[in-house]
Amino acid sequence: MRRGQVLSEGTEAAHHANQEDPTYIVDHVMHHVQDSNYISFFDWKLNLPHLELFGFDLSITKHVVMMWIVAVLLILVFSKLAKKKGLTPTGAFSNFFEVFIVFIRDDMVYNIMGEKLGRRFMPFFLTQFFFILTCNLLGLVPFCATATGNIAVTGALAIITLLVTQIGGMLEQGFFTYLKNIVPPGIPAWLLPIMVPVEILGQFTKPFALTVRLFANMTAGHLVILSLFALIFIFKSFGDVVSYAVAPGVVGFVLFISLLEIFVALIQAYIFTFLSIIFIGAALHPEH
Repeated sequence: MRRGQVLSEGTEAAHHANQEDPTYIVDHVMHHVQDSNYISFFDWKLNLPHLELFGFDLSITKHVVMMWIVAVLLILVFSKLAKKKGLTPTGAFSNFFEVFIVFIRDDMVYNIMGEKLGRRFMPFFLTQFFFILTCNLLGLVPFCATATGNIAVTGALAIITLLVTQIGGMLEQGFFTYLKNIVPPGIPAWLLPIMVPVEILGQFTKPFALTVRLFANMTAGHLVILSLFALIFIFKSFGDVVSYAVAPGVVGFVLFISLLEIFVALIQAYIFTFLSIIFIGAALHPEH
């Protein structure tokens, strides 16, 4: 027998021996939550290319692939919706998306920004909402991953909102007027040394809150589900009978949390978009 085969069999035996170790289980749970440079499906594994440009790591990762899939899905869906003739949607497919679009337009965007400015920003908010929602839901599909569970992704989405807020406010009010209105008018002069840094810092704490809220909520749900599954293997150390007794209760809890995750995916997409509308609307309407 070759030395390589001996090492391979020894490694495989150690791998199976450690599957009942709680430390191994914790690492396995984190593997499904964290980003990686490969995509796996049972025993099949696809290594993703490593790219580096001017010292920056631009490698394609699992979460990047998930975002590509989401982008393709949205392009296909809304290309089909855009080809519908007439103002009245027909068919279950169009009516399903009309519910979300009309709600975002009338109850969120127009209600806060007004129809004139709201119509200008509708494409941005619709793209933001459906992109986040699809990323959230895709993470619930077996062998897929939640791109919004990556703080780099949520941070990039929040930075886009920050840029749209600042640029939109400057274009609407003028550069110097916008800077002047960052601090509410009527504040006594002796408070300005305090209020100016506070208001400038506030421009960056808002996107920071968007980043952490979406990241934490999408990561927490998956950690709960995977940790519940890990209980089956942890209790196996007390015997197979105990593991089999715990399994039905664990599966029941997992099903409940999974249904709750669908609701959370929708709520988080709504909250992120709604807060973005408020931030951008406040920059466009300083008098409010």
